[in-house]
Amino acid sequence: MNLPSINSENWPQFTIAPEGTHHLYQGNPVYAPRFTSVLAFHAPGLAPVQDATGAYHINPNGEPIYPQRYQRTFGFYQGKATVKSQSGWFHISTTGDRLYDRAFAWCGNFQEHRCVVRDFNGEHFHIKDNGSPAYTERYAYVGDFRDGFAVVQAPDGLHTHINYTGKLIHNRWFLDLDVFHKGYARSRDERGWFHINCQGLAAYQCRFAAVEPFYNGQSRVENFDGSLWLIDETGKLITQLRSPRQDKSRCFLS
Repeated sequence: MNLPSINSENWPQFTIAPEGTHHLYQGNPVYAPRFTSVLAFHAPGLAPVQDATGAYHINPNGEPIYPQRYQRTFGFYQGKATVKSQSGWFHISTTGDRLYDRAFAWCGNFQEHRCVVRDFNGEHFHIKDNGSPAYTERYAYVGDFRDGFAVVQAPDGLHTHINYTGKLIHNRWFLDLDVFHKGYARSRDERGWFHINCQGLAAYQCRFAAVEPFYNGQSRVENFDGSLWLIDETGKLITQLRSPRQDKSRCFLS
């Protein structure tokens, strides 16, 4: 196969071929090998692939960066990649070295030097860069950190926010919850979805069937009657995007 000369530093522009077996640059194959499957390149220029020998990572030339093979491999985040082996899930460095001895039942990706893991007891928590727990508490589920906050779910199904050390931010609990975005988080109680501020207080009294994060001061929300609105950060209606699809609205404005 005659391949065009491609600078390996162009890996941020590499795309996955429609067949899912190799990478392209400006529509041209980057390297000669073909794989069972490939994922995107992540800094510092490495991509997860799988072939008949197993799962591993390649450099922009399509070459393996280490001899080990795994059941599954995922992209590098903050210099660490999640891999699954017969013994469990853990993280490796960009040189292919294992970062810690412990294995988990499942691992997420590192975000803000914390990573979601599930142990073999079915409990979720966050680990630090060295694989040690970031705090002593265990939860039914935890989410990724964003801007210093993460959502955790207690065994009773309720959710709240914690910081890097596991401390509760506001100690207010909700049926469902999202991370903060521009000072507000999507949350749900028995009456429906709404937004809360960093103190865990409702930004307004109205409840909706669904809400989106605020985008430059406005949020697209769905009312219980099927209508779509844009609201501001006080819950005030800016404009209606879709008429009601049912006769009765359950939403109320203060």
